[in-house]
Amino acid sequence: MREPAFWHRPSSWTSHLLTPLAALYGAVAAQRMQGAGVDAGIPVLCVGNYHVGGAGKTPTVLALAKLLRELDERPVVLSRGYGGRLRGPVQVDPERYMAADVGDEPLMMATTLPVVIARDRAEGLTLARAQNASVILMDDGFQNPAVVKDASLIVIDGTRGVGNGRVIPAGPLRAPLPPQLERTDALIVVGEGQAAERIAAEVASRGRLVLSAHLKPDEASLAVLRGKRVLAFAGIGDPARFFNTLRANGVEVVRGRSFADHHAFTRGEIDELVADAARDGLTLVTTEKDLARLRGADGLPVWAQAIVPFPVMLQFEDAAALRRFVTDQLFRARDRRLRERSEP
Repeated sequence: MREPAFWHRPSSWTSHLLTPLAALYGAVAAQRMQGAGVDAGIPVLCVGNYHVGGAGKTPTVLALAKLLRELDERPVVLSRGYGGRLRGPVQVDPERYMAADVGDEPLMMATTLPVVIARDRAEGLTLARAQNASVILMDDGFQNPAVVKDASLIVIDGTRGVGNGRVIPAGPLRAPLPPQLERTDALIVVGEGQAAERIAAEVASRGRLVLSAHLKPDEASLAVLRGKRVLAFAGIGDPARFFNTLRANGVEVVRGRSFADHHAFTRGEIDELVADAARDGLTLVTTEKDLARLRGADGLPVWAQAIVPFPVMLQFEDAAALRRFVTDQLFRARDRRLRERSEP
């Protein structure tokens, strides 16, 4: 899906016309968020967005997984498996499944940590716990009440913010902002820009943690691209952010090709991109998530091996504050369950 341009124009007539539908959608979404969920029995940390589209959830999940392992925890990711055909619950095996089966993000994450997909997240809890999990990291699902969340960390892009601030279909919000803010335990603002300042101030005024972070490229991949002129392409929530990250790290992006989020590339499309890059002496580069969708049962096909991946990691400006937050949330979650079990 490509985001409509009017989602980022506050005065759009199209947005105004869709306001009645947005009010109905928002009322249903807000009511749904109040539903009672299933308790996993172990701490659940949810990484989500206020809106549809990308903001940096996957790098945040990976950064939290790394931190949890440093704390001697055993994190397992629970994902809906968006874009995959399997309903689940299924443990993602990169040697067995493709993106078309389990989704591109779960497949990419499964190369470094255990990942379980389930359309019904509550049904995925048993399988996630069976992987010897001490903590469940929910990838998305902030607005879904199926599973009790011990803490919700919301990711927002500093440049894009929440667009026009309206609910689907008038804007990108998945639910009205007030009930989402009420359930926010920490806000992570990724990148520069002032678009998220108002929301960050609101979250901070509620006594919740606000963290700043930025995407840092893998040094080995950056070394491959230094001095090269590139044709960059991406089918993610915000391709422009990928192109800007390349430029910010000294990579000359001669051309950028944007596709819809989770776009299923055909061989013809890749052949065209490869030929386009070769014609002008450009290096073809894309994101790890896009490359995951190109992998088949035997790995990356020959016709896609000219593509250079550009992996990134999320780096926090105050990593100590994040560590304290996570440690505190884990303690509170476990203490709550101990007290509940001891009550008559």
